[in-house]
This record gives sequence, C-alpha cells and structure tokens, in this order.
Amino acid sequence: MSEQSPLPDTGPTTLPATAAETTPDNPWPLQLLSQKLKVHIDRTPSAWVEGQVIEMNRRGGNAYLTLRDVDAEVSLPASVWTKVLERKNLPLERGSRVVALLKPEFWLKTGRLNMQVRDIRPVGLGDLLARIERLRQALAAEGLFADSRKRPLPLLPHRIGLITGRDSDAKKDVVRNAALRWPAVEFEIREVAVQGNSAVSQVVRALRELDGLPEVDVIVIARGGGALEDLLPFNSEELVRAVAAATTPVVSAIGHEADRPLLDDVADLRASTPTDAAKRIVPEVSEELAGVRQAREQLRRCIERLVDRESDRLAALHSRPVLASPEGLVTVRSEEIERLLRRSSTAVNSTVVRAGDRLEHLRTQVRALSPQKTLDRGYAVVELAGPHAASSASGHAVVRHPADAPAGQPLAIRVAEGRFGATSTGTGSPGENSTTPEQHHPETGETT
Repeated sequence: MSEQSPLPDTGPTTLPATAAETTPDNPWPLQLLSQKLKVHIDRTPSAWVEGQVIEMNRRGGNAYLTLRDVDAEVSLPASVWTKVLERKNLPLERGSRVVALLKPEFWLKTGRLNMQVRDIRPVGLGDLLARIERLRQALAAEGLFADSRKRPLPLLPHRIGLITGRDSDAKKDVVRNAALRWPAVEFEIREVAVQGNSAVSQVVRALRELDGLPEVDVIVIARGGGALEDLLPFNSEELVRAVAAATTPVVSAIGHEADRPLLDDVADLRASTPTDAAKRIVPEVSEELAGVRQAREQLRRCIERLVDRESDRLAALHSRPVLASPEGLVTVRSEEIERLLRRSSTAVNSTVVRAGDRLEHLRTQVRALSPQKTLDRGYAVVELAGPHAASSASGHAVVRHPADAPAGQPLAIRVAEGRFGATSTGTGSPGENSTTPEQHHPETGETT
C-alpha cells in the first residue's frame, strides 16, 4: 500500500535548495515538493495511539477505519490490511475502543496522506481498569488525593454551582432535595455532556467558569451512574487536575457504587448519589431551627444560673457586718485613731515632764556650784586692793596665801550681800587670828 519513488538525480540545477528560498520567479516544481514531503514523512516513526472506531468499511484486502479521540472531537482516517485483522481475530465494529500502531504514508501521485495500521488491539474492560488504576497510583503519589489538600465545605452555602447532564435526573434530584432542606438555597447550573468524547472538555470548562464566580460557595459534579465506559470522562487526568486546581470546594456525586472514578478521590467530598450530595451540602432547615431553639434554651438556662449565683453572692455580701453597718468600720478606725492620739499625747507630755525635771535638776546642780551659793553659805572672797594688787607674789588679785597679804595690805572682801574693805594685820600663828584653819575653794580660790 506504499509507493516508492526516489528523488530524481537532476544534476546541476538553479532550483532553490530549500523551500524558504523559493520565489515567484524561481519556484519549485510540484513533483519536487511532493518528493520532499514523502521523504520527510517516511522518516516519521510509528506510534501507538488510542481511539474509538466510528466507521469501518472493508474493500477486498483492505479495511478503511475512522478513529476518533476518546476525549476530544478529533478524528483520523486509517487503513489496515485485512490479514492483520484476521491474524488478530479481531471482531471490530463501530464503537470499539482500540489501540493501534500507525505509520504515516504519503502517496506521491495523488498527494494523499494515509495512516497505515500495522497492528491493532482491542481495549477491554480489564485494560481500562488497569489503566485507571495506574493513573490513580501516579496521581496519588503526587499528593492530589491527600486529605490535607481537601477543603472544608461551607456550613450554609448561599449559591451552589451544579455541573450535570442536560435535563438529567441527577440535576432534578440535587435541586429538589436541596430546596426541600433549605428553601433559600440558590443554584448556578451548567448543563454539559457527561459522557462521550466531548464530556471532559465541557465539564472542565464549566468547572473553571463556576470556580471563577465569587458568589459560588461549592461546586457539585453530578451524574446518575452508568456503565464503566460511560464514566470514563470522570477518570480523565485532565478533569482530575482541574478539580485539584480549583479554589472552590468540589463535591463528586457520581451515582455508581460498583466502581470508584478518580473524581471521587480528588473531590473535597464524595457523595454516593446526587440525592446524597444535596443532603450533605445543605443543612435541614427544621433541624437547624430545632438546634437554634435548643441553643437558645441552653443559653437561657445558663444565664438564669449565672444570675442566681451572682444574686446569692450579693446577698452573702450584704449579710456581712461590714456591709450591714458600714459606719462600724469608720467608728473602729476613729476610736483607734483617738486611742493613738491619747497615747502619743501622753508620751509627749511624759517626755516633756521628764525633760523639765532633768533640766531643773541640772539647773539646781549649776546653782549649787555657783560662787554666789558659796558666798550665801558664809564664805567670803578676799582680794588685794590698792596699788599692790597686780604685783602680788601669786600674780592674782585674789588672796590665796597669807604671804599675798602682808601687814598693812589693803584688802577687798566680798560677801554674799556685797563687799567691804579691810587691812591685813600680817601673818599670825595658827589660832591667833582665827579659830579655824584656812580653806581654799578648789575651783574659785575663795579663802575661808
């Protein structure tokens, strides 16, 4: 089914060497372009691809197929030798999911590109499950399914984003049950294809659109179950990564218990059915009202207990003597102050009296030691008088020795009531002039 035509040896030529060098005045022949395309395409290696058979037509020894991508609206015609199909004993039919080894070929004469199928294999249910499981393990290793990444759902979402099939039972179940539980809830609905090759792109587009709306509090992706082949879009890696990248909490509500799509693992909450999703994201209004009533009753009882307890404390405080007769505290302090004042006054008076007595005692002692007191007791002070007073032998005016007052020496005698003059008669023997011996005061020098 291939056509071989080597490039002709044209020898020396003025033709451009590359396509970029061609011009309107110096173009390539069409044959040269076709030959270069064929050489380039022949170098392309074979590639295994996955697709779905949407058309098949047998003509003699060839079979002509049209393969379509499983997740996008992209199709590609191909041809296969009938002997390849017979060797594989492969009952191909429309809708079959296959993997095929394709090698591109270019027909030189007609300029047609053909995809030659060199090998083809069916993708059975077991192959799909194994492939999904490998993808599950790879995404889990990246941490996309970790519980730490899952976002908590809001307690009461005001607006719910819903991605579901067009006019599907899943949509009705979610809307009806959510409205029954909380009548004020609002929905932002996106109806998309939930199976087929366009499902993934439509669901991802709707998810990103709802995730960009700030008023949407939670997003529900709902479908009412189906066969494994129908649920393949919800095992798409593109969809899983889009859910993981969303900032709004996502709820998976795929009603299929037998198999667990990858969407359930990456979603922030997995609901078994669309009805279960409505019950888990929206609270029951009657239950919430009952909870509010119960909370109010508990709050009322707590406040009553608090008031009663504080009232008892106030009553206990009022019953204390200090509050029953608050002036008593002032009276006690006043009496204590008066007592302290009396004590301090008594202490000061006692100190003053003791100090006065001591002062009087000292005054008496001073007076007793004064010369006047000595004179009052009958003593007299004899002083020299006249010109000889300063030239006495002792050098003092007071007579301290008999030799200081020779006979004829004028004297001045001081007594208690005054003074008078006298004249010394000289030194006499003891007893002649007095009946008592001379006595001198140790401090004043007074002679008696």
